[in-house]
Amino acid sequence: MFRDRGIEIKTREQILSMRAAGLVVGRTLELLRGHVRAGISTGELDAIAEDNIRSSGAIPSFKGYHGFTGSICASVNDEIVHGIPGGRVLADGDLISIDCGAIVDGWHGDAAYTAFVGSGHAPELIELSRVTESRCGPASRR
Repeated sequence: MFRDRGIEIKTREQILSMRAAGLVVGRTLELLRGHVRAGISTGELDAIAEDNIRSSGAIPSFKGYHGFTGSICASVNDEIVHGIPGGRVLADGDLISIDCGAIVDGWHGDAAYTAFVGSGHAPELIELSRVTESRCGPASRR
């Protein structure tokens, strides 16, 4: 039935490789969450991510893609998406969105999250983040 609509049915091995890529991304994002703080640069976060991805036996999905220089996308405050990591240093009150991708056996895992740096954030931003994470993120699996 599905094959007639052009939907490719994945094998168990393919699904396991997809899961492995997703797990590398999830673990990398969790690692980065612990490093997000005032005084760290987006380039330092990128180096931590690349090291973790590669030491997990994976390849960063974004690095080299159409010349992109980072292993993560790091968008700070009002930057919409796909911020290029570099010398920008995070400050108290910043908001950072980190997007991460990894390749395992040719399969890509990709996910992102937004983190608050320090304190003093507007209540409406905190509520927006709480609601969207609970709807789309880890809390939705409860």
